[in-house]
Amino acid sequence: MAEEHYLELSENPVQFEHASSVNNVFFDEANKQVFAVRSGGATGVVVKGPDDKCSVAFRMDDKGEVKCIKFSIGNKILAVQRTLKSVVFPDKRSLKLLKSQSINVNWYQYCPETAVILLSTTVQGNVLQPFAFRNGTMTKMSKFEIELPVIPKPAKLSLSERDIAMATIYGQLYVMYLKHHSRTVNSPGAEVVLYHLPRDGTCKKSHVLKLNMTGKFALNIVDNLVVVHHQSSQVSGSEPEPGPFSGPAAVPTQPPVPCQLYSSSWSVFQPDIIISASEGYLWYLQVKLPPTVHLLQDKGKLMDFLLRRRDCKMVILSVCSQSQEKASLPVVATVFDKLNQVYKEYLEAEQSYAAATESGTSRGGAAQKRPVRTQAVIDQSDMYTHVLSSFTERKDVTHKFIIAVVMEYIRSLNQYQITVQHYLYELVIKTLVQNNLFYMLHQFLQYHVLSDSKPLACLLLSLESTYPPAHQLSLDMLKVGPEPDRVGRYSHAVNRSSREAPLNCHLGNTTEKIAIPDDFNKVSRTLR
Repeated sequence: MAEEHYLELSENPVQFEHASSVNNVFFDEANKQVFAVRSGGATGVVVKGPDDKCSVAFRMDDKGEVKCIKFSIGNKILAVQRTLKSVVFPDKRSLKLLKSQSINVNWYQYCPETAVILLSTTVQGNVLQPFAFRNGTMTKMSKFEIELPVIPKPAKLSLSERDIAMATIYGQLYVMYLKHHSRTVNSPGAEVVLYHLPRDGTCKKSHVLKLNMTGKFALNIVDNLVVVHHQSSQVSGSEPEPGPFSGPAAVPTQPPVPCQLYSSSWSVFQPDIIISASEGYLWYLQVKLPPTVHLLQDKGKLMDFLLRRRDCKMVILSVCSQSQEKASLPVVATVFDKLNQVYKEYLEAEQSYAAATESGTSRGGAAQKRPVRTQAVIDQSDMYTHVLSSFTERKDVTHKFIIAVVMEYIRSLNQYQITVQHYLYELVIKTLVQNNLFYMLHQFLQYHVLSDSKPLACLLLSLESTYPPAHQLSLDMLKVGPEPDRVGRYSHAVNRSSREAPLNCHLGNTTEKIAIPDDFNKVSRTLR
């Protein structure tokens, strides 16, 4: 059953001294550091970050219980809080008040990735006031109200800090609210309500994920997936895109350290961190993509899901190979179109970057940032190498379906105005010749289904002894009919070089070397 699980804890967790009567454990979300403070720091403070390079150990005077402890970015300044209203900086510095706000606060949440703090205000606590920090300035953003399931009378604090989380999803900041309902006929149970919080503008409710269960929940964001953990049933589930909750899937195989899954001592931090203070482990939650292929039967939705994930290329190519075995041609076409849409967007971004760079260089302007090629960009070389070339060799699939699939990929490229590489046309011709489908080859060429090119013309000339009309088709493609001397030189070069590569094609006053794949010559000799 392990292969069905698509969520897992990181293989090598960060280990620290577990919480005890003499050791307190704290976590800094900004630096992703765990602090183990023994005896108020008198017998040692050990700080561990995401990797071993971030480990720090030191001692400090025991001046009472430590309520919170953090480093500044770069571990330059240590801040220690021992009372509700004071913070001590062991390195003596002067502080300057930049801006103040008078507001009653119940609790707060801070998102280090976006430098936005969220304050819970009013008696019920459901009016949230965000502030954004940038370049040493604080900006007050538009406040918004969380819709409570029940309005208490008399009014009392009804929105808990543990039911709110902030995270970045697809580059946008969201406030996630765990809305608890009693499960009845009219209510499916708890929900995760997503509020989109733009830096400029009003925060609005954007999506609702229905969980169909009640109890204690926790939230993570992993690879832009909203992951919901349910403690009592010990399952976790994710939603590929904001929408209906897709159902729980158990966290996979036991991690390589002894621990209790879904322990009551687990603490969840954004975006993808799980800490067990009682056992002394920090894990990163991870997504395994291969099992998701079997969870989404709709290949179009599966492609939408995979194209938004980080390490998706080889899984996508594997899905393409499998789809060609079982799927219908319309499904194959849908998959190709989704891939080529992303491919085209990347090509356009590259062209825009090249044009802007050239223009900026000539004008002395600032350099534009080059677009990042993600694993979602599946180009023609990827498809040819990992999918199409092996697919054309299949003996358990009809040659007509094989040709239809390759031509469907070419059709999709043309639809997105992507120049088709000549090796794809060569693959079509090779498949047609191997199966004696010369009439179809003739039609493809006559109606320009295969675009004219010099490499294609050379390949056709190499097939002349097998399919005589190929000679005239190749010359028509090169448009050299009325000049017999040139035709003679060209044909002689083909006959002389039919078993050699590269082929010297004499066109006018130029000579171009065009390689003919060995397998084409093998096909010609086999069919003679």
